[in-house]
Amino acid sequence: MLNKYARAFFTRVLTPFAAFLLRRGVSPDAVTLIGTAGVMAGALVFFPRGEFFWGTIVITLFVFSDLVDGNMARQAGISSRWGAFLDSTLDRVADGAIFGGFALWYAGKGDNNVLCAVAIFCLASGQVVSYTKARGESIGLPVAVNGLVERAERLVISLVAAGLAGLHGFGVSGIDILLPIALWIVAIGSLVTLGQRVVTVRRESAEAEAATGLPGETAPSEPGQREAGAS
Repeated sequence: MLNKYARAFFTRVLTPFAAFLLRRGVSPDAVTLIGTAGVMAGALVFFPRGEFFWGTIVITLFVFSDLVDGNMARQAGISSRWGAFLDSTLDRVADGAIFGGFALWYAGKGDNNVLCAVAIFCLASGQVVSYTKARGESIGLPVAVNGLVERAERLVISLVAAGLAGLHGFGVSGIDILLPIALWIVAIGSLVTLGQRVVTVRRESAEAEAATGLPGETAPSEPGQREAGAS
């Protein structure tokens, strides 16, 4: 939902910076790799130690690389399937690092097994939510649904809450409760989004099969279609 409205705004804001990097000979792939490395460092160095404010600052500095690299590719006229693949793959790595950092904190000094489990659920469900769309599109379905909590919402909710919770270390009492609340919101929202996408794929699949006259479970298997034991 946020992705639909915010991406166009930030793309316009970051266009001059993307043009500057191109003039300096920086490639979009390099920006993708550096951005992911920065997010991972911010999440896995700071979050497990409970330094949520500084971790969020570092992550925020690098997370916009996801918009900059695509902007650079469009300006340079070098958009490619490889670039799209690399960007999407490393997005999953970055997301895993963020929620993995939360899980490490609650498994260690945070000492809360329930919130550790919630953070792990956020990590796993985020990957599955992304997979359902990619898998649906790979078998020729549009997966035309804007989920309740997609990647942009997961990042904004969790990082804003983490940054504010980090102010507890500067003497702001009681604010650290925001991170657990945010993790529960992301977990529940991701579960709802997963359900929305599964229902959408089921409906679109039935409509496509009805249009071609092929029964869903007896149609011959094609590369990329569901097979027994497939993930």
